[in-house]
Amino acid sequence: MLLVSPPDSVKTAQNDSTKTLQTVSVSARSVQAKTNTQNSVEVDATYLEEHFAGSLMQSLEAIPGIKAVAIGAGLSKPTIRGLGYNRMVVSEDGIKHEGQQWGDDHGLEVDQFAVDAVEVVKGPATLLYGSDAIGGVLALAGNRLPAAPLEASATLFGRSNNMQGGLSAHVAGRRGGFFYKANLTLSDYGDYRVPADSIQYYSYWIRLHDGHLRNTAGTERDARLMLGWTNNENLRTDLTVSDVYARSGFFADAHGMEVRLSGIDYDCSRRDVDLPSQWVNHLKVQSHSTLLLGVASLEANLAWQHNLREEMSEPLSHGFMPTPPDSLERRFDKHTFSGTLGLRLPLGERHELRLGTAAEHQHNRRNGWGFIIPDFESTTFGLYATDQWTASEALTLNGGLRYDAAHTAMHAYSDWYLTPTTGSDSAFLQRASEARRDFGSLTWSLGANWHSGNWILRLNVGKAFRVPVAKELGANGVNYHIFRYEQGNADLDPERSYQLDAGMEWNGGNVTVKVDPYFNYFPNYIYLNPTADYVEGLQLYRYTQTSALRFGLEAEAAWRIDTHWEAALRGQFCHSQQTSGDKRGYTLPFAVPPSTDLDVTWHYDLHGCGNLGLNIHAVAPQDEIVPPEKPTPGFLTLNLSASHRFDLHGGTLAVALQLNNLLDARYYDHTSYYRLIDIPEPGRNLSLRIKYEFKKQQKEPEL
Repeated sequence: MLLVSPPDSVKTAQNDSTKTLQTVSVSARSVQAKTNTQNSVEVDATYLEEHFAGSLMQSLEAIPGIKAVAIGAGLSKPTIRGLGYNRMVVSEDGIKHEGQQWGDDHGLEVDQFAVDAVEVVKGPATLLYGSDAIGGVLALAGNRLPAAPLEASATLFGRSNNMQGGLSAHVAGRRGGFFYKANLTLSDYGDYRVPADSIQYYSYWIRLHDGHLRNTAGTERDARLMLGWTNNENLRTDLTVSDVYARSGFFADAHGMEVRLSGIDYDCSRRDVDLPSQWVNHLKVQSHSTLLLGVASLEANLAWQHNLREEMSEPLSHGFMPTPPDSLERRFDKHTFSGTLGLRLPLGERHELRLGTAAEHQHNRRNGWGFIIPDFESTTFGLYATDQWTASEALTLNGGLRYDAAHTAMHAYSDWYLTPTTGSDSAFLQRASEARRDFGSLTWSLGANWHSGNWILRLNVGKAFRVPVAKELGANGVNYHIFRYEQGNADLDPERSYQLDAGMEWNGGNVTVKVDPYFNYFPNYIYLNPTADYVEGLQLYRYTQTSALRFGLEAEAAWRIDTHWEAALRGQFCHSQQTSGDKRGYTLPFAVPPSTDLDVTWHYDLHGCGNLGLNIHAVAPQDEIVPPEKPTPGFLTLNLSASHRFDLHGGTLAVALQLNNLLDARYYDHTSYYRLIDIPEPGRNLSLRIKYEFKKQQKEPEL
């Protein structure tokens, strides 16, 4: 939870002016390994290219502890050690990404082709990022300085399973103190295929035409522009504008049983998007500035984000609700204003003091005939101070404190139609009432890093917290995607977590071994608890709190056999258990099962350089469940990869292939809500990425 810097967009202006991206990444990683007390992994753009698997999160799944919760084949949400949604932060260039994270059915509104590097912080990081970072941080860096007067690239990509095709173009440059970067990505995909000819949903058998899930097609349009200036000494400032638009269909038969009465033809084309569907547009304007003041450095970030999302469904009556006037089921219009200010101040040769503050205001408004959460505003403010002490050449100690205050205001809402009450009377049923909640919390962390010879040992202990979101406090409606009634609890307290996080790394040259165990205790974990009650004919799920224990580890061993061959074995395990309430002794919902990966890679040099790889991915059965969950059987998949990079006409051509689920195995992901309606994961899938990159270097002056 401590002292991993927010993504060093975040290298100083001086460092950015003298080092290339690759050099900075390598040097920063070697220094961090010997000073960080928390487990973190950093990967660069080359890694993302070679591991391209469709979405950003699926490309990162090779990192132990990281899981992509797939929403069909076009979208995915990130989890770290089994915690996701509003329990982890996605940060873009130092600003927390704010969409509708609580939703089960949409992914990140981020252009993966505009990402220069990714840092994954595993474990609580609330000291630097505040609430929501109770499970970890996915820090995306997209504003690295261009290294040449002109850099340009074009990427073609596609996937076979859902007939995806796309193009991404990038241009950047730097002349004198002025620099710029621009990205444009276009993508389109069709209905995806599963290795099944039918599924069973609430005792109904649904046949699939050629294994395709109808109405799961979609499209995405992304654009990003950054303009900036640096004096190459102590000042850098830039302004970034980005816009991400995505539209996708919902698998029709998973959107409520009433779809059986629909007259819509969902089989017109694999690429059409009909009802039910959704679209989202995320507009972001961000400024970032760094200033060196002698040995100190100051960094400031300001941002405005506008997240607009609509869910469309065929207007059919539900319960006492008459036929709606249109297809707009739900609309969420969210504005977020954010600001951070941080100071790094070395105190002599042994201490580095960090002081910072962050503030955020959210304003969300709803519309449509379907209700799930009320209108709300929320404001948060935090202050933190940390100190890193180099006790000796081998030992680094650090500690920190942070205080956060938050205010949430929810507005009343009543149905737009009459519901019968006692006798012959009818009334507009109130779904949400006015509510005001104030939260505050002090968090802390202590850590140590010791390195000697081939060994690096880390230990971190501390407290983290999370403010309950509006859905947890005020939900009161039908979730048609999972066909259940969800109800919030306005009296929920903030989640608290006490965590012990350790790490052991041994580097013997050709062999590297790393083991990262962790343990944390939640006195008041928030989750959606199924009850024995029914509302409007659907089972009631109510947000409640329970004390819970979670512990686990990630382990990996890599062996560089010779100059051409290497092998790696990775594994992860996470156990959770409720220790109070009516589900005492059970695990938490959607618990991540243990898994193991074996990778064998051959590196070769032939007209450039390349890799061929084999991956065996094994997942254990998940028998630890919370009723009415059902156990999920284990599975094994075989996956192949190939990448090649070589010079071509003054530039570089990089080709990457990923063949996932080679044997077209039928399996279920325990963390995906699609398994609840018997939908297996996508079948065999070939991903292809071809990138041509060109750089025009500065001419050397003639002597």
